[in-house]
Amino acid sequence: MDSVLERAVTEISAAAEGAESIGQSSPLGATVLPGGVNFSVFSRNATAVELLLFNREDDFQPERMITLDPATNRTYHYWHVFVPKVRPGQLYGYRVDGPFDPESGLRFDSSKVLLDPYGRGVVVPRNYSRDAARLKGDNAATAMKSVVVDPLAYDWEGDKLLHRPASRTIIYEMHVAGFTRDPSSGISEKTRGTYAGLIEKIPYLQKLGVTAVELLPVFQFDVQDAPPGKPNYWGYAPVSFFAPHQGYSSRRDPLAPVNEFRDMVKALHRAGIEVILDVVFNHTAEGDHRGPTQSFRGLENSIYYILESDRSRYANYSGTGNTLNANHPVVRRMIVDSLRYWVEAMHVDGFRFDLASILDRDESGNLMPSPPVLWDIDSDPVLAGTKLIAEAWDAAGLYQVGSFIGDSWREWNGRFRDDIRSFFRGDERSVGNLADRLLGSPQIYGHKKREAEASVNFVTCHDGFTLNDLVSYNQKHNESNGEGDRDGANDNRSWNCGVEGPTDDPAIEKLRNRQVKNFLTVALLSLGLPMISMGDEVRRTQQGNNNAYCQDDEINWFDWTLVAKHSDVHRFVTMINSRRLFRDLEPARQWLSLNEILLQANKAWHGVKLGQPDWADSSHSLAICAQTPNKELLFHVILNAYWEALEFELPHVGRDDADSWRRWIDTTLDSPHDIVEWDTAPTIPGRIYRAGPRSVVVLFAGVGDGTSPSKQPGSTPPDAIKHGVE
Repeated sequence: MDSVLERAVTEISAAAEGAESIGQSSPLGATVLPGGVNFSVFSRNATAVELLLFNREDDFQPERMITLDPATNRTYHYWHVFVPKVRPGQLYGYRVDGPFDPESGLRFDSSKVLLDPYGRGVVVPRNYSRDAARLKGDNAATAMKSVVVDPLAYDWEGDKLLHRPASRTIIYEMHVAGFTRDPSSGISEKTRGTYAGLIEKIPYLQKLGVTAVELLPVFQFDVQDAPPGKPNYWGYAPVSFFAPHQGYSSRRDPLAPVNEFRDMVKALHRAGIEVILDVVFNHTAEGDHRGPTQSFRGLENSIYYILESDRSRYANYSGTGNTLNANHPVVRRMIVDSLRYWVEAMHVDGFRFDLASILDRDESGNLMPSPPVLWDIDSDPVLAGTKLIAEAWDAAGLYQVGSFIGDSWREWNGRFRDDIRSFFRGDERSVGNLADRLLGSPQIYGHKKREAEASVNFVTCHDGFTLNDLVSYNQKHNESNGEGDRDGANDNRSWNCGVEGPTDDPAIEKLRNRQVKNFLTVALLSLGLPMISMGDEVRRTQQGNNNAYCQDDEINWFDWTLVAKHSDVHRFVTMINSRRLFRDLEPARQWLSLNEILLQANKAWHGVKLGQPDWADSSHSLAICAQTPNKELLFHVILNAYWEALEFELPHVGRDDADSWRRWIDTTLDSPHDIVEWDTAPTIPGRIYRAGPRSVVVLFAGVGDGTSPSKQPGSTPPDAIKHGVE
């Protein structure tokens, strides 16, 4: 009888007798099997491991303690046991003993209840205490506990990943709780701020025209990992990479977060909306050497984290106190297993990786030329076809926009954000970079020969000013965070349009509204994959706070009264999303040099005079003419960041084109004339269009047999753009 069969017979016999048995090392975590559950956890240097089974999340003592015998319940570095009669919903944790030797990187503490790194669910006691996990002594009553989950125990009703092409994707970055937490959401108090609450607002997302939601972290996180008296609202403080955050569930039973999350995904998929998760594989909530022992630190500190040469201290490339050792084989496996789980068991469509450049670092923090974890993710067959998006920088100065490793990764284009902000603020030397960003940033991505959607184009995100605040504040106002306004970025490239903060001045409000529409137009119509941030479509404000990570209040919540107050902006976004034009201007699915793009896509640059774009440092305006590949439609886009109106010559459309151009967008006009339905678009008489100060204009026309716009003289950008020199 072979060893595998022998073990299977042993397990069945033990289950029938109602006694624990040695169990198996694989798979890791708590695995539901016929007759009970197999538990397996990794710890190389532990000398003793206890599995604790709890009846309630706030129990002072476990209902049952199972001591794992290192002679029989350990295979290599894996501690395991099969426990009969355990069912899904069981609460559990570990106590792990071993050397407490910080100078050697070991921090075992057998007084602490530890979460299972592979736990599929987590419960949080009402009296949870981060301090109790940090200070000496038993913390059983106040510790988070893991939950046994059966990944197969859910009826997906035929649901599958949507696999929407990136060229047909519009991302809406949002916070699960903040979307419906405000009473103005109009939903029941029980479901406000929950997965169930988000389901109720899916019709709003459909009407807005977005095709994917990018959810701020939903991995279980430590709400208390924040300044004293403040909560961690954003969720960038994970304690588990497999469990959905309990605080976003409308119900308190242990399995509710898992099932309610799945309900949300299934409902979004039925509405044609993909689900992308903002994932944090760069650090955990355990913090630096003064932080709590919650899981990884108490299991194998020196493997899960990058340590400094002084092994008692943590490398801090994340800016949060510690850095996950992502390229260690054990951690690599956990990361990939986590991603596979969220795709296979939770039906998630993609991931945005927070501070993804940390995944390029080795166990000493050095940059790796070919990081194993990134290629593991890139080449994994389960993850094939999912959207992988990198925030290609870290908190220690590593910046990899345009150079992130991998064949299928897309990147948050921070340069798009900065350059578009600079142009509409009226900065000098901004026109050349604007031109490149409109085309999908070939300066940055052309060498990769990737599709335009390698660039995720955004002007704002959760981190920084909202779009309303970008045009309302010159300086950040983070005083309420309690850090003396020292936190948050100082380089915001914002402009308050004349008054700091809210104003009743109608002229300033009109200008701000126009600037908001300018930003939205460029973000949504440039080549690339567009992303807008929750509430920007209705001018949501954070009162000038550009780092609102610890504000669980009106500063962060979506104020639904703004949908009516700023209905013109909401309408504007909805109508752009319904006709995202410039994705159809791509000549091919591979990048070429900028000159080849201009030639093959039939694009031409202009200024106020045809064929005479002004690339000077002092220029504040640009026009581009582009023809769709089928040559049926022609578009002329005017971008005027100058503080006065400018008159732009329009190209020929055909032989008799006096009234051929039609106006789709003009951000200087009041709603509903700022953007119109195509079939009601007014014609433009003559060959001149007067673009108002600080405005964007989009004209379109059916193409006759006139001169191709690419053949207009002087249409090629300067060498600084052609060769990617900024």
